[in-house]
Amino acid sequence: MAETAFTEERARAVLAAAVPHLGDEGVTARLLALGENAVFAVDRPDRPDLVVRISRDADEETWSRVARELRVAVWLATQGLPTVQPAPYSADQPLWFGNHLVTYWEQLPPPVRPAGPRDLAGLLLMAHSVAPPPFELPRRDLLGGVERWLRRAGDAVDPADAAYLRARRDDFAAAAAELTGHLPPGPIHGDALPRNVHVGPEGPVLVDLETFSSDLREHDLVVMALSLDRYGLDPAAYDDFVAAYGWDVREWDGCAVLRGARETASCAWVAQHAPGNPAALTEFRRRVASLREGDPTVRWYPF
Repeated sequence: MAETAFTEERARAVLAAAVPHLGDEGVTARLLALGENAVFAVDRPDRPDLVVRISRDADEETWSRVARELRVAVWLATQGLPTVQPAPYSADQPLWFGNHLVTYWEQLPPPVRPAGPRDLAGLLLMAHSVAPPPFELPRRDLLGGVERWLRRAGDAVDPADAAYLRARRDDFAAAAAELTGHLPPGPIHGDALPRNVHVGPEGPVLVDLETFSSDLREHDLVVMALSLDRYGLDPAAYDDFVAAYGWDVREWDGCAVLRGARETASCAWVAQHAPGNPAALTEFRRRVASLREGDPTVRWYPF
């Protein structure tokens, strides 16, 4: 059976407990995203505004990951890398609210323009040049969420499709473990897309640091190559990204392995939204069918 759906209504109930003054005069909350986390902008008339992130569910592993994200954000700021920062709303973060974890972040000023591939490439060059932090970063566990996401999907997806993705996960995990990078390994963002860059009045800022890791730098570059192949990224935009970064990951013989691993994870990620969401189920089936058929040209759609 699929797990209980993580809806906006459920997330707002947690938000009401996490921000007790919500509902006071002039204090409002806007939903910014609802995926692995619910993200709300809390606007307050007399204090700096907040962003509140609420995890879909929580266990000790999730707590460790979220706590590390807070620590990474503070450390990166000391390295001169523009990143979103925790807000001093609570001295102790993350906080448990039932089966959810809550963190508080400073709300960034309104964007001056959409982020582009060059903005992302510039921030990645900075991230890839920092020395390892004074605390341990994990390897990029790209496929670690597959089982969790398929469990959330439950019987909303075909069991044969779920079994197929589990087998792909195992195969690609084994292949990825044998890779040797072209670039020296080290700190990476882990989910390097323009959507995780905010361009404010002072320039681009890196956001969503939950997957910050220490691993092959190629992890951060394959994401954009997959965007070109699957998500309709303009080839000229990809060329801009490559020119700004200075190297095309498609020249590396391990690219297909990381690409296949990310495709597998992306399919399973969509599956968790399938219960009660026909659009997600349709997208899941499209993605799995294209993998089964070995067709790398089938267009996927962001979800």
